[in-house]
Amino acid sequence: MKIIKNEKLIKRNGKIGQWTSLGALAVLGLGMYISFTRTDLFVYSIAALLVGFTLTQIGMYMGNRYGRSPRPDEKLDAGLKGLQNEFTLYHYIAPASHLLVGPAGIWVLLPYHQRGRVTYQKNRWRMNGGGFLQTYMRIFGQESLGRPDIEAESEVGAVRKHLAKHMDEAQIPPIHAMLVFTGDDVEIDSTNAPIPAMKLKEIKEFFRKKAKEKPIGQMQLAVVKETLPQ
Repeated sequence: MKIIKNEKLIKRNGKIGQWTSLGALAVLGLGMYISFTRTDLFVYSIAALLVGFTLTQIGMYMGNRYGRSPRPDEKLDAGLKGLQNEFTLYHYIAPASHLLVGPAGIWVLLPYHQRGRVTYQKNRWRMNGGGFLQTYMRIFGQESLGRPDIEAESEVGAVRKHLAKHMDEAQIPPIHAMLVFTGDDVEIDSTNAPIPAMKLKEIKEFFRKKAKEKPIGQMQLAVVKETLPQ
């Protein structure tokens, strides 16, 4: 399997996450200091705390994706290691953040590291369990599952839009999305879900089986790859 990734972007965003987190601590500290020492500046204290909280959210968002070790892209690399050479895995350099292109077709991969129980009920993905820390982090938005369906639709749309610039609409093969949970401490019940959800250790075998079904022709695959970074 060939892996192509935007190392410059990963390094840059990792540093942004670090500096934003440090800045958040400084602003929060300033807000706390003002609240205890200058009651006449209470409004400024609240403003500093709000800015500090916002910076904390940004810092953790960037850190989880570009600074965490191992990073999501590194986990996907490890999980798919051993796929045949016809597969190419793109990280932060294609229209989707993580894009797998090969004999199994075109797949947008959405990695999540949450623990607990993932279910699909009443047209919504839900996350439960995982312990006190996981629940606490979800409350503050850092470990929330969010709306994977909307994210998947957006990334699939971006890939299709990119291909439409280089190919006739009729030539564009189906573009799929998959939720990939990179931790072992997760249970998944995705019955009737519009997109598959799997543990990281399951996806390599899934794509091997998909490749045997030959959902995309060699010539079509070659044309798709030509539109993407080499």
